[in-house]
Formats: sequence, structure tokens, C-alpha cells
Amino acid sequence: MKKFLVGGAVRDQLLGFPVKERDWVVTGETPEAMEARGFRAVGKDFPVFLHPETHEEYALARTERKTAPGYHGFSIDASTDVTLEEDLLRRDLTINAMARDSSGRLIDPYHGLQDLKRRLLRHVSPAFCEDPVRILRVARLAARYAHLGFRVADETNELMRRMVLKGEVDALVAERVWAELVRALAERTPTAFIEVLRGCGALARLFPEIERLFGVPQPVEHHPEIDTGVHTLMVLEQAARLSENPLIRFAALTHDLGKGLTPKDQWPHHHGHETTGLTALDALCQRFRVPMEYRKLAAKVMRFHGRCHRAFELRPATLLNTLYALDALRQKNSLELFLIACQADFTGRKGRQERPYPQAEVFRAAQKAALAVGVEPLIEQGLRGAEIGEALRRKRIQAIKQCRLETSD
Repeated sequence: MKKFLVGGAVRDQLLGFPVKERDWVVTGETPEAMEARGFRAVGKDFPVFLHPETHEEYALARTERKTAPGYHGFSIDASTDVTLEEDLLRRDLTINAMARDSSGRLIDPYHGLQDLKRRLLRHVSPAFCEDPVRILRVARLAARYAHLGFRVADETNELMRRMVLKGEVDALVAERVWAELVRALAERTPTAFIEVLRGCGALARLFPEIERLFGVPQPVEHHPEIDTGVHTLMVLEQAARLSENPLIRFAALTHDLGKGLTPKDQWPHHHGHETTGLTALDALCQRFRVPMEYRKLAAKVMRFHGRCHRAFELRPATLLNTLYALDALRQKNSLELFLIACQADFTGRKGRQERPYPQAEVFRAAQKAALAVGVEPLIEQGLRGAEIGEALRRKRIQAIKQCRLETSD
């Protein structure tokens, strides 16, 4: 059996990155022969097998021919006479079209190593345009390697632009788009994912709620960067600096969607954008079937980030109301995630990236003070039903007020 290490494992070896998983291509074998060797078939659309001991994926060398629009419109040939070079030719980028044989020799028929050194994401062949998922993958790889200086080759960007104009991205399955976005948000430079999609026109087709933010002005005294789209990318950059959690990064990306709905005659002001944006957020989440934990945090950040920035101005009752609205007084709560996203918004502005964010401490202290007020003493006093809730609220407001007095001293 001739086997070859392929794809990301070879690429990351050459970049000096840790290899998390290894994929193999096998030439000159049949599915029956693979199963006879103990491999277990797992591929639905083409012959892929799991090694009986390592459980790594082994795929028979194959070629693909486009037969219909969309992700699944392919005719597969995995016969024994398909060569390794033919298999590598169908891959998306040259840096993913390299292989190593059993002796470790590099096989690089499409100059992937050269593009790796030039820091280029370049398509292998015109067949790239047959699979719209590749646009998302290029954008995600840009998010992974942007810090190394990687960029999309001009000819590849032009090819992706033509794909968008032909409506190829419209055939993408919602779950796949979401999966690629989440993976991109977890990468080192998630802003590159948005920039690549915008550069080829795919952002407007997939995420119009984000695309429409670009070119929308904001008051210069609060936003020296002015452009809402630029601000959004700066906030996402700050969120990536502050946390690796994709929940926070998604909330950062979507926190200002309401500004894209402000009538032009009201620019550069965006009164009420914290609530008008909820419809855009809901539309985006419905379209891509976004998990509820992402939706909830994003909605909280959208609604209350402005209030968090004004923490020092809030009355104790307003602070408590906000904590209730954030579900911050439950045993399991996401207040810390909310505060990190708010900090990213506050510092995601031109010239303000290194500013401290003491507002978060105001909310943390208020939460601690409110949680310190127990229900048991109220029950022991003989209070019942709604009386308990009213008394608990009064005592929590007093506790927050006392906390504010102590910290101000």
C-alpha cells in the first residue's frame, strides 16, 4: 500500500507549527482491499477509512468533476489508476497540495513550498471555483496565518470575486458557514476572516448585517476611527487580545449591528442602536442557526454595552436592574464574558487600545454586594411571596449603595 501524508500536516510541519491531526492519501488500492487490511470505512461521499490502530483518516486518491451547483454537486473517481498528483491537483491551495512519502520526501508538484515562503494563499487550479466552501476556508486560513504575513494572492481573490458574482456562495449550507465562522473566530487574527470575505464580495452576501457597517460614520469625539465597520474590526481585534473564547469574539463582532440600520439623516449619531440592532442580530442568528449561548451573550452585549461604559454614572437601582437583565445573580452567569466584550468595545477605538476599563470593576463589585444579600433572613422575618422579592431588591440596592460609598472612599 502506497500512502502519503498530505494537506495541513505537511503545511504546518514546514511552518514549524504543531501538527494536531494527520491525513493520508492511498494510491493503487480499492475499498475492498482497505477493509481487508482492517480499515473501517467512514466516508459518505467518497472512500475514506480509519486506521485500525491510530484511527487517522486514510482516503483513496481521487479526482472530482463538477456536475451541479453547490457543495455536493460532484462526481468522484477513486479508481486505482488515480495518481497522487491528480489527487493533489483537486485541492484548494498550493500550500495544501503538498505530500510526503513514507521516507519523508516532500512531493510538491504545484509549488506549495514556494508560496509558503512567499506567504501566499494561492489556488492550485481553476477547479477551485467549483466549491464555494473554499472561499470560507481561504478566509479562515488567512485568520490563522495573518500574523506571519500571509495574504490572498491577487489572482485567487479575483477568482473568488467571480464566484461570488455567479452566486456560488448562495448555495452554501448554513451550518457550514457557521462552522467556518466559529473556527475563524478561534484563530489568532479573526479580523482577517472578515477582511478576506469583504475583499471578494462574499461578506455582503453571507453577512450583510456586518457589511453595511462599513462607511457608516460615528461621532469623532467618541470614535476617532469614525467608520463603524473599522471600529467593529478593532473591537474584534481587542476581543481576540483579551480572550480566546469565541463567544466573546462573536459578541464583539455583532455588538453594533444597529448602527447599520440608522437612517442617513441621523448620522453620525445612532440613538437607540442598542435595541434596533436586535432585529439584525436575530436575522443573522436565525439564518445560520447560531447556538443559543452565542445568541444570548451577543444580545446582552448589544443591549447593555453602553450602560456598562457609563457604570460610574449609574444609580444603585439601575446597576441592580442591569445585573438582573444580564442574569448576573444566578449561580451560573456570563457576567465576566459580558464585561470582557464591553472592554473590547471601549478599547477598540483609534488611539485608545491601551486604556484601562475600571467600569468592569464597578459591575463586579455590585454583583458581589448583591449576591451577599441572602433570602433566608427575610423568610425568618415572616415575609412571604412577593414581599420577599421586594425586600430582597431593597436590601440589594442598599448593599450596592454601601459598596459604592466604600470604594469611593
